[in-house]
Amino acid sequence: MIELKALANQIDHTLLRADATENEFRQLCQEADDYGFKMVAINSFPVKQCREFLQDSPVHVGAAIGFPLGQTTIATKVFEVQDAIKNGADEIDYVINIGKLKAGDSEYIKEEMTAIVKASREGGILSKVILENCYLTDKEKVIVCEIARAVKPDFVKTSTGFGTGGATLADVALMKKVVGEEVKVKAAGGIRDLTTALAMIEAGAQRLGTSSGIKIIEEYKERFA
Repeated sequence: MIELKALANQIDHTLLRADATENEFRQLCQEADDYGFKMVAINSFPVKQCREFLQDSPVHVGAAIGFPLGQTTIATKVFEVQDAIKNGADEIDYVINIGKLKAGDSEYIKEEMTAIVKASREGGILSKVILENCYLTDKEKVIVCEIARAVKPDFVKTSTGFGTGGATLADVALMKKVVGEEVKVKAAGGIRDLTTALAMIEAGAQRLGTSSGIKIIEEYKERFA
């Protein structure tokens, strides 16, 4: 059984709503610090603000890039990564160009991933590749994970949480099987309770993106304290 501190440290505490306010970001950061979450997952605009809120905290600030559709150019995504780094981001989660993948253009996906991973490494931060699995066939998921195994971002990630579906145990297991130990897996979307969180970890996830982190931790305390 995973220990409480380790579980909390695998959670990316998420606030990606379009109408989120400064006070909500302040609260998000305070909660992440109080609970020992790994990261606050936010859009790129509030990165600087959240870095200031967390200036004395080990909690990372994560920027969502090309979010949630992935339909911006490689150059635009790279600029957004660089801008997020300048503003204090420790990690980025970017959405692949799903349309290019669906069209069978795996070379574009590789070019995009290579450019974004390079920009992240140059900035000394972690990179996560969002597949948005609800729109993909298993074959397409495997293609992206095989590219990731070669390019070596830090994580492949199941979902934005804004698509038609979120993380599934089958997807986490499939992604982990393909990337092996070369790349980690992040499960996100629809993780709202402890049972689901633990199942995702058991399936191979090493990071969880959720807006229900506090609920998950409090359930853990009630069940295992």
